[in-house]
Amino acid sequence: MPQAHLGYGPLEYSGPPPATAAWREGDPPGDRRFLDLGQTQIESGFVFPSVRVAYETWGTLDADGSNAVYVAHALTGDSHVSGDDGPGHATGGWWSGLVGPGRPIDTDRYFVVCANVLGGCQGTTGPVSAAPDGNPWGSRFPTVTVGDMVEVERELSDHLGIDEWALMLGPSLGGMRVLEWMVRYPDRVRGGLVLGSTAAVTADQIGTHTAQIEAIRMDPKFRGGDYYDAAPGDGPHRGMGLARRIAHLTYRSETELDLRFGRGAQSGEDPYSQEPTPADEGASVRGRFAVESYLDHHADKLARRFDANTYIALTEAMTLFDLGRGRGGVASALATIHAPLTVVGIDSDRLFPLRLQSELAELTPGADELHVLRSPYGHDGFLVEDDQVGAFIAHGLQRVRSQSRGRRSA
Repeated sequence: MPQAHLGYGPLEYSGPPPATAAWREGDPPGDRRFLDLGQTQIESGFVFPSVRVAYETWGTLDADGSNAVYVAHALTGDSHVSGDDGPGHATGGWWSGLVGPGRPIDTDRYFVVCANVLGGCQGTTGPVSAAPDGNPWGSRFPTVTVGDMVEVERELSDHLGIDEWALMLGPSLGGMRVLEWMVRYPDRVRGGLVLGSTAAVTADQIGTHTAQIEAIRMDPKFRGGDYYDAAPGDGPHRGMGLARRIAHLTYRSETELDLRFGRGAQSGEDPYSQEPTPADEGASVRGRFAVESYLDHHADKLARRFDANTYIALTEAMTLFDLGRGRGGVASALATIHAPLTVVGIDSDRLFPLRLQSELAELTPGADELHVLRSPYGHDGFLVEDDQVGAFIAHGLQRVRSQSRGRRSA
């Protein structure tokens, strides 16, 4: 059984990366709360003897439960939407500028919840969690789907006494879960907001996903998924690093990368000269362009805050996502969404291009129009453009309030 990280907390770049940077039992809980669901069957038929959910909350739930907002995180996000890094949290909140007192999702007004997804590595049951034999699930962890994630979120909602979410919102993978909620449980979502997402993952995205997954699996130190006892530096960080480089190129736009880096060399390096490197990395390597150093940094950063098996599990869940499967197709599924849905696309997103959000807005009765976030930062615009995202959130919340007033007057 892997040991807890002593002093698990803010990200550190010293020394070799750990075999996994997953949060584990015995690590400081930070702001997390936990719910044990007991035996849980997923869509494949696999039965978990128990499932634990890690979640965080902000604000106070009204007596009638009417002010609850659910934030659904993306692929490498977690429940720590807002707050500082510190014991239990390697990084600060990924939407701290949007969730908090006086912010677009005002925690003086709303009760906000975010849970780490099933298959995650930040406290919810995932590949690093203990199986019945006491060892990590590792290679034995089953395929999970967006639908499985939603069912776990529904169980959490029941536990919290929330019969209906005032607003559910999320970017990317989070947006997929919002759509699944709105189709699967229409009476439990008063309004939704999806940002940079899709109703069905495309062939291009499946291709990108499979390249990332194969990069991890081809790393000899992945060991078929059972690497949790490996020493720092002896885990699959190179495979996951390559996967992250591939992914990161889809997260940022070509324009931004060219304007930001161009053909500039990394400081102190010459791309046209050869330097010796450690024997296990080849005989020599040239100096790096600045964009290569940037990708190297993000590869190293992910290895110090995430887990390779979780990367595979959640990427495969996205690959399998098709809102129309078993529902007569995407158009038929979206036609059932009558609650207010705010659809936001990013004009420079090459992972989930604007045409996919245009389809959502056109086919969903509850959607008012396609809202466009204008940014040079590509898919990552949802993490960078707080002012624009905040305005879209305000619009989504206003639509829900207007609908609620209409219900009362009726």
